[in-house]
Amino acid sequence: MRDEWEHAHTDYTRPAQRAAPASLAESEGDWRRYLEDDTPNGWLIQHNAMAETLLSGRPMYLLHLTKDITAIRTSKELHVSTGCLVGALYCSPLAHQREGLYPHNLGAYLMRTKPNTTPMIFEVTPDAPIPTKGVDYLHLGAIHLRTYLRYQNFLSPAENDHLNHVLMAALRAAAAFFDTALRNAAGRATAATEFIDQLADAVPAVPFLGYLYFEVLSEYLMLHSATPETKTYAQNGELNNWLYKRIAFAAVDGMHQLFDLARFQPRHQQLVQLVDSVEPSLAPGVAEYVRQRLSHLFARTALHPSQDAASVAFQGADLGTLQQVAPGLIGQMIFREIRYMPRYQQLYHCFEKAKALEAWDYWNHEGIPTPFNGILPKGEIGVHPIYPRSAIRGWIAKRDSKGLLHPAQEITAVLTPHLASWWAPPHHHERKTTAGPRTTAPCSLPAHRPSTKGISA
Repeated sequence: MRDEWEHAHTDYTRPAQRAAPASLAESEGDWRRYLEDDTPNGWLIQHNAMAETLLSGRPMYLLHLTKDITAIRTSKELHVSTGCLVGALYCSPLAHQREGLYPHNLGAYLMRTKPNTTPMIFEVTPDAPIPTKGVDYLHLGAIHLRTYLRYQNFLSPAENDHLNHVLMAALRAAAAFFDTALRNAAGRATAATEFIDQLADAVPAVPFLGYLYFEVLSEYLMLHSATPETKTYAQNGELNNWLYKRIAFAAVDGMHQLFDLARFQPRHQQLVQLVDSVEPSLAPGVAEYVRQRLSHLFARTALHPSQDAASVAFQGADLGTLQQVAPGLIGQMIFREIRYMPRYQQLYHCFEKAKALEAWDYWNHEGIPTPFNGILPKGEIGVHPIYPRSAIRGWIAKRDSKGLLHPAQEITAVLTPHLASWWAPPHHHERKTTAGPRTTAPCSLPAHRPSTKGISA
């Protein structure tokens, strides 16, 4: 179990060590060297301000935005959220300066775009330097699958049958693209235009592909950007989060209301146009980068490390076989499909608390009171609710005319090992199960619903 959590974390201060399927054209180490050494902002992967603060062992200052400060005051509790941080209070870094606390550009973005929230400052004083090991949610698929298999009796026979039916329909719809991606990962390149269009067509059947697509594009933009804005953030030790936010909102209607990557599916022409609108110099290379990088990451996140990417075929394979061959993919598909079940509001706590308990145990063992999103160290960081060896204080924040934050009123609420409630929409989207240029996107994923005792991140 702990090996699976180790596999799902990335430490950018150490060489790549994760086991991977055979026959990949590039290794994780090859990609790491390219991203760090051959991109304008690759040096920030290791030498960003957040990582330096973690390694210093000094107190960390984090920004959290809450929709209901009254609930926190009344209950004196804060509940944590799931998502990319598994089970932590979602925050962004604050840099300690003489005049006040300077928000990371991700936090500044969130404050500007979420006006109906109250900013809070958290001070986390660790007992030692914190390892720069970030959790990569793209690598959680095997854990999702194991958790489902352990607790699948929480579902009724009819619910399990329905889930299997939906999974097989989705796999059949996307199998041709999966096989194409594996061929590309093994070095047999296909045309980027065709690849991107096939990817976009497959997203409605397998929403996980929308997440993978988005993260690859975000990586490309943040590491390759050379705008004055990006250079300014780099001087502060930060990757530029505004780039991918602009792309997401331009690509998907209503994304500002619910950030739903299951609907992220730009076809080739739209992809090039979107990047051109953000940074024209990056548009010519984006499709080829997505083809290469997404194919590699798909093979690594979907397949069991014992497999050979050149010999795996999704077309014609049954679900039982694919659970063994591609546990990462099947787990990600199950994780997202269960969200649409009518009883998800009850099932959510069963499945997600089980994973959160394992993550908390891993972080305690590794000495991580502040887990971060390790796809890239872009500033998504959280507070672990039951780390036994750190002190935590929290305040309502006051913002001055220069944009700096200051502790204004201390809050006595404590973090608790409870997951904030989620609201799941009814399953009235009709997701098509045959990939093609006219497939429709699924409806929105569940949004957070404020907890009556705590606060959702």
